[in-house]
Amino acid sequence: MDPNRTIERRRSSLLLLRLLVVVLLWSGLALGTFSVGSSPHRVLRDLLSEEQLLEVEDLSLALLQGGRMGPLSLPPDLPDLDPECRELLLDFGNSSAELTGCLVRGARPVRLCQTCYPLFQQVANKMDNISRAVGNSSESHSCARSLLMADRMQIVVILSEFFNSTWQKANCANCLTNKSEELSNSTVYFLNQFNHTLTCFENNLQGSTHSLQLRNYSEVCKNCREAYKTLSSLYSEMQKINERESKAEFGTHLCIDVEDAMNITRKLWSRTFNCSVPCSDTVPVIAVSVFILFLPVVFYLSSFLHSEQKKRKLILPKRLKSSTSFANIQENAN
Repeated sequence: MDPNRTIERRRSSLLLLRLLVVVLLWSGLALGTFSVGSSPHRVLRDLLSEEQLLEVEDLSLALLQGGRMGPLSLPPDLPDLDPECRELLLDFGNSSAELTGCLVRGARPVRLCQTCYPLFQQVANKMDNISRAVGNSSESHSCARSLLMADRMQIVVILSEFFNSTWQKANCANCLTNKSEELSNSTVYFLNQFNHTLTCFENNLQGSTHSLQLRNYSEVCKNCREAYKTLSSLYSEMQKINERESKAEFGTHLCIDVEDAMNITRKLWSRTFNCSVPCSDTVPVIAVSVFILFLPVVFYLSSFLHSEQKKRKLILPKRLKSSTSFANIQENAN
């Protein structure tokens, strides 16, 4: 027997049963069998068995939920999703849930770009599939209109904008290739050097394992100095390349994964281990500073030695000369 025909026959019998209940109810009221103040639900319980009552209730719920029961079905123009559009919506929802979980798991330490870029590309592709479903004619069904513009909230659009904004703030494009299909070579090399530096820190720790303050970090500073200098130089070189290529606007940084890795390393090196890297340009800097400091001394000394010194000459006034001569004459006369 055809199952569809069986289902249709059952639906027809349930519909006839409901119509029979209505007729009996009105006839009972008309003949005075039931009082006017009687509860309809109580009346139905008196007329029908328990199983028949459950079937009538299921039929009512099916009608309220949009079940199509032949000529008495709900109008077909209700805002229900097409199966294809519903599939696109479910795909976007599943991809968004996976990307959200990846972002949360990679929050600390920051591992957003290196672990979540495949999921971000997947969400972007799902959003493109929805956007490309726009129909050219008003008669054609448009999944984009149903999913992106059908209500005031626009949940799908809000989620897509959130993911794009997070990706841009993290500057993940600076860690990926041009097509964002994989990590760039410089990023992979930096992350490998970062892991090598952390491994060096861990292998050279000495002393008590209960308190960081009681440990001896002399071996860390001595044995891991070259690894730290290499990582720091590589980070500075990546910054210069980023500024020169101008991948983003002025003032932006490298991707958040690289920045967070370098910040962690510098914090461990300077604050936790209290290590320092001697600068190779210290001697030239000191020499230039001393030369600039003594420039004024040299200038004034050379000016003093090369300037013409005038001897002081005592010039006596004429009155003083005449009075002196007169005093001499008087002494001679006496």
